[in-house]
Amino acid sequence: MSKKIKRIGVLTSGGDAPGMNAAIRAVVRTGIYHGLEVFGIMRGYTGMVEDDIIPLENRSVANIIQRGGTILKTARCMEFMEYEGRKKAFDNLSKRGIDGLVIIGGDGSFRGAQIFSSEFNIPCIGLPGTIDKDIAGTDFTIGFDTAVNTAVEAIDKVRDTADAHDRLFIIEVMGRDAGYIALHSGIATGAENILIPEKKTNLNDILQSLEEKEKRKKLVNLIIVAEGDEFGANEIAGHISQRLPKLEVRVCILGHIQRGGSPTCMDRLLASRMGYHAVESLVEGRHNVFVGIVNNKMNYTALNEAVKKKQRINEDWMNIVKILAT
Repeated sequence: MSKKIKRIGVLTSGGDAPGMNAAIRAVVRTGIYHGLEVFGIMRGYTGMVEDDIIPLENRSVANIIQRGGTILKTARCMEFMEYEGRKKAFDNLSKRGIDGLVIIGGDGSFRGAQIFSSEFNIPCIGLPGTIDKDIAGTDFTIGFDTAVNTAVEAIDKVRDTADAHDRLFIIEVMGRDAGYIALHSGIATGAENILIPEKKTNLNDILQSLEEKEKRKKLVNLIIVAEGDEFGANEIAGHISQRLPKLEVRVCILGHIQRGGSPTCMDRLLASRMGYHAVESLVEGRHNVFVGIVNNKMNYTALNEAVKKKQRINEDWMNIVKILAT
C-alpha cells in the first residue's frame, strides 16, 4: 500500500448530489498537477465491472463546476456486491494500470470501497457526496447545502399560499434514513413541527398542539416531514383531518427537486477542497480513509470506521424546534 501512485480512477456512486462535478474537477486537476493519469469510471461501480472507463484531462472537466448531477453518471451495482463482480472490476482496473481510486458517494459506496480495497490491495479515498448529511466524521457532506436551500426556497413559497388561504401545509422533504434536511429546512422556515426518522413521532402531541393553536386563531401552520418518518406526510394529514375537520390541510411532497440544480457556493468550495485533499492523500500515502471537514479543518476517518457510524442529531436542535415553534 506504500507504492507510489501513478494512475487513479474517480467515480460517483449512489444518489447524485449537487457538487459532485466540482469534486470530479478537483480530483482530475489535482491529479494532473501531480503528474498522475486520471480516469473517469462511468456509472459508479457498474462502470468498473463493465469496463466503462475513460481517460480524463483538464479540458474534460472544463465548465462543469456549476452543474448539478454528475458527468460520470451514477448507479447502484448489484454485481459489485459479489466477489466475482469485484474481481471483474479489479481486472479492468489492472489492465489500465489504475492503482488508486477516489470514490464520491455515501456510506454504501464507502462500504463497497472498503471491501474492494481489502480484497485487492487498491488504495481508496472516499469523498462524502450525499444530500442527507448522515456520515459521521464530517460536519457537512457534498450536496447537503444545496438540497436544504432548495427545500427552504420551496417551503417559503408554500408558506405564501398557506398564509393566503389560512391552511395547514404538511411538506415532505427527502431523508429516508436521516432527518437533517427536514430539521434544517424546518427551523429555517419557521415550521411548527418537524418529524424525522431519528425521533419517534407522537401524533397526540401534534394534534394537541394544533388544537391549541386553532383556539388562538393561529391558522397558518407548517409541518415538515422527512420521507423516512414512521407515519409519512399523507398519513399525518389523514389523522389531522379526522381530528380537526374544520382545518384545511394540504400535503406537498417536494421529491427529487432537492437533488438537482446548480450547487451553492458552499458546496462548490467544499467539493473542491475535498477533491484536492483526496488526491493529496493518495500521493502522500494516506490510504483507505474518507475526507471530511470538522470545525473547518480537514478530517480523515478510516473507511472501516466510517461505515459503522451514523451522524447523530444533536438534542439542541430539537429543543430549538420546540421553543421557537410556540
